[in-house]
Amino acid sequence: MHLKLITHDKVVFDEDVSEIYTKGVDGEFGILENHVPVMTALDVGITKVVKDEKPILFTTMGGVFQFKDNNAIILTDMAENGADIDVARAKSAMERAQARLLEKSVEIDIRRAEAALARAKVRLRAAISE
Repeated sequence: MHLKLITHDKVVFDEDVSEIYTKGVDGEFGILENHVPVMTALDVGITKVVKDEKPILFTTMGGVFQFKDNNAIILTDMAENGADIDVARAKSAMERAQARLLEKSVEIDIRRAEAALARAKVRLRAAISE
């Protein structure tokens, strides 16, 4: 089956794979060849694909997943290959987000800080697991 992972800026991945695992808003799910058609919203999480019996991890920051006729498309705002993630930078982003959440100022946008923390954690998981 074929997977195309696309952001606003570029095509991140466009290859044949044997398995796809990702995180939808209703939970994690997997897709194998000849799966029934499906379309769902994605949550912030890790998308794991298996190509030539080797796993490849990507961060996917929300978006949409569609599968039909052995073709999968992921449209997302941001995606990164776990092997390309700068671990030190991701740790720093996580620490900054955690520090902002600990502040008791009314000027803090809690949702934005929580979203930043979730993105940083996903980036670290993808980088470390890769």
